[in-house]
Amino acid sequence: MGSSSCLTDKSALLIADASAVINLNASGYAKEIVQALPNRVAVVDVVLEELRLGRARGRRDADLLNELIAADLVERVSLDPESEAYFEQLVIGPATLTLDDGEAATIAYAVSHKAVAIIDEAKATKICRERFPRLELASTVDIFAHQQVFLDIGSVLLSEVVFNALSRGRMRVFTDRISWVVELIGADRAAQCPSLPRSVRAMSVTSTPPCRNRS
Repeated sequence: MGSSSCLTDKSALLIADASAVINLNASGYAKEIVQALPNRVAVVDVVLEELRLGRARGRRDADLLNELIAADLVERVSLDPESEAYFEQLVIGPATLTLDDGEAATIAYAVSHKAVAIIDEAKATKICRERFPRLELASTVDIFAHQQVFLDIGSVLLSEVVFNALSRGRMRVFTDRISWVVELIGADRAAQCPSLPRSVRAMSVTSTPPCRNRS
């Protein structure tokens, strides 16, 4: 079982959206995963504020993220005037053409700083490709599938990590990543993951897909 991640530039800054933070926390090994990455990882403060709202529902994602920030594993960044302009473009307008504040802030910062946006939502991905075709996109699965993560924690623990993110965090998986995920965790455990398509939960997929083209 090898890597199929598109995160090959070690110098790239990774900007994680709330969904990526939730999935990393749900994996149970967020610290180990981030430590294994050769890239710097950052979160826009708008996302942190968004996660804090989950405390009222008993969610600890903001607290767990703060622990990663305190350990200097994740950087907290803020929107500057250039990224604020992109942010406004993404939050003002009809609902079908706009995003929530966390996603918009993540994308805006990534565009203005030539970073990689880590997002898992299809709508946000579609809007990015239409408005910012040069922006590099990745997903939480790309982080889990990173070659260095695979080498550092091994396939057995990585299988547990991905299964936890799916079953606890309801991680969404893009179509061209499904076969990698199912091959890693096995068809039996894939059937227990409600965030995977129903058709996938009923079958075994064994081929590893090529990397998505995000250019």
